[in-house]
Amino acid sequence: MRRRPGGRPGPRPAAAPTLPGLDEDILLRLLGDQPAPLSQAEIVKHLALPPRYQKMLATLLTSLCRQGLLTRTPGAHYRLAPGGGLVTGTLSVHPKGFGFVTPMDAPPGQKIGKDFFVSPRDLASAMHNDRVLVRLTQGGRGDRREARVVAVLARAAALLVGIYTATSRTYGMVTPEDDRYPFTIRVARAEAQDGEAVVVAISDFSTGGRELPGHIVEVLGDPADLLVQTEMTIRSMGLPHRFSAEVAAEVAGLDPAITLEPGRVDLRAVPHVTIDGETARDFDDAVAIEEKKGGWRLYVSIADVGHYVRPGTALDQEAYQRGTSVYFPNKVVPMLPERLSNDLCSLVPGQDRLAFTAIIDFDRKGVRQDMRFTKSVINSRHRLTYTKVKAMVADRDATLLATYADVASDLTRMAALAGQLEKRRLARGSIGFEIPEAAIVIDDQGHIAAVRRLERNLAHKLIEEFMLAANEAVAEALATRQTPTLYRIHEEPDALKVEEFATFTASLGLRLPKGEHDPAWFGKVLAMVAGTPREYLISNLLLRAMQRARYSPDNAGHFGLAAEYYTHFTSPIRRYPDLVVHRVLARQLAPAGKGGRGRQPALDLAAAGLFLSDRERKAMEAEREVVDKLKSRFMAEHLGEAFEGIISGVAGFGLFVELLDTFISGAVAMTDLTDDYYQLDEKHHRLIGQRGNRVFQLGDLVRVKVASVDLRRRRINFVPV
Repeated sequence: MRRRPGGRPGPRPAAAPTLPGLDEDILLRLLGDQPAPLSQAEIVKHLALPPRYQKMLATLLTSLCRQGLLTRTPGAHYRLAPGGGLVTGTLSVHPKGFGFVTPMDAPPGQKIGKDFFVSPRDLASAMHNDRVLVRLTQGGRGDRREARVVAVLARAAALLVGIYTATSRTYGMVTPEDDRYPFTIRVARAEAQDGEAVVVAISDFSTGGRELPGHIVEVLGDPADLLVQTEMTIRSMGLPHRFSAEVAAEVAGLDPAITLEPGRVDLRAVPHVTIDGETARDFDDAVAIEEKKGGWRLYVSIADVGHYVRPGTALDQEAYQRGTSVYFPNKVVPMLPERLSNDLCSLVPGQDRLAFTAIIDFDRKGVRQDMRFTKSVINSRHRLTYTKVKAMVADRDATLLATYADVASDLTRMAALAGQLEKRRLARGSIGFEIPEAAIVIDDQGHIAAVRRLERNLAHKLIEEFMLAANEAVAEALATRQTPTLYRIHEEPDALKVEEFATFTASLGLRLPKGEHDPAWFGKVLAMVAGTPREYLISNLLLRAMQRARYSPDNAGHFGLAAEYYTHFTSPIRRYPDLVVHRVLARQLAPAGKGGRGRQPALDLAAAGLFLSDRERKAMEAEREVVDKLKSRFMAEHLGEAFEGIISGVAGFGLFVELLDTFISGAVAMTDLTDDYYQLDEKHHRLIGQRGNRVFQLGDLVRVKVASVDLRRRRINFVPV
């Protein structure tokens, strides 16, 4: 860690005070950050005020009450006055320096959701994504509402990631990677090399302006290295990525012995297999099937993570804080240490492993007849891949069928059952989501070898159907017993968004199905475009119309699956909610007095649902950012090359184009449409040439050439061919 001894601050606007002192804004900041009103004595204690400030404090409190900014309770406590022109919210800063505050609450007469504009001079020391207290101000043009930052209630980022530039023999500058931080950080010149990516801490926010003092805390390396790009996202997103010494010690002390303790069933004779991708390293689910009279018995055995990760341990607390594993094309940030995820809890072939098994009986039409759940010991026969299973079941590959002769007939049975399960699921109205995805292929040297469509085959669907069946069975069992747990819920989409989706898709010339906008309706729309160039566009438009699935103790069903009961049970190595469900189910299975059967879970399920949903969202944002970075760098190596794409958006400034097969997005600026003068037809989502009548219509295929790539902003610019 290297700390700059001082330096000249840049020009600064009026700053919201953040250092000990006493004025109106400091009081407003303090009271705005408290869950309960404070007495004058408590305020003195919070601010560590000397006795001579008592009279000044009383005067300020009286003044703020008269201004309507504070309220004095009957017990002589003070709090922010509702409707006092003060609003708390999250600040979004534009690269040009101004910002907008999205309210978390709202004064009377104002609607939550409409942002407040904050000019650069009124940002004070606030930064992008900070939680702030703002005071509403007069002014603005038209109906634009404006505000001034009074205080920063919570910093979004303690550390920033940027590029170091040596500016003198003594100092250097760090330019944040994210241009929503429109300033530089002045640091002492030390170990970092010119142009390297670094992590920097700002040592004084109060100076404001375009230059802040700080110090480098970590050097990441050359930003041209793709792994460094991933590390930059991990740091900037604040993803936990190192396990503490306490966690490491707990993991080292875990007992690897496999024993059949009471209540655990020996299923080692049942021929389980794992089916995953070629590069998978952690195997948290294994499946097996038996022919039964009139149907099948399905075994879905999941790694018994709860046996090793006990509530209240440092390992458990770390897993909760992570919430989920994060998967990048060139790196994984795991929820659990490698000894668990890749060894003790991984259902590797030929090794006894502890599992939690759902045993579900189905008839020949895929109707569930019975279900039970048990702790178990299994021994997986084989580590199969999607490619191998498809080759055996669909292509009847003789070599593979001979190699895996002991399970080949089981795979055929699995495919038959999975087909019936899918048929029934779609018949009840489940949306057949198969949104095309891009796979970024990284070679052994760490370079991008290709960006191509991720292929799905019947083996993917087989495992997907079995996991869905197990998740639904567990959810229904817990709901029937009225056992508090975490459900995976997906609420109905907003009616207005559905209408917008219908109008949008109709503008593409699609003849939409009639009837209620239930899950089956959405499924029919997707079926209309399946396998066409418009599939990716329509699928993404549909996703935007949907609500985000989340975790909650209140069972609201799953709209997308048309399921009354649904939870996550099948991936406890990489998702903490699944571990919660395992623990709840285990308590139900425990004999009375032996493990707390029927006790309420110690975890606050409502709070956990909110937190874990947020961790999932954060992980998805990080994954998407790295994919966008790598796609931009891939396209930078193909400047001047032409590609086929589809127009995915039309606006006044030009077009958005999605390349076919790679699903890489870019823009065509209106200024690059030089063959004519184009006008926007907003209603029909198209640009119309005024002389030659050439039309660029949403959903049309177009051939474009890569004109330029802005790596910092991850923006790809195309020109039409």
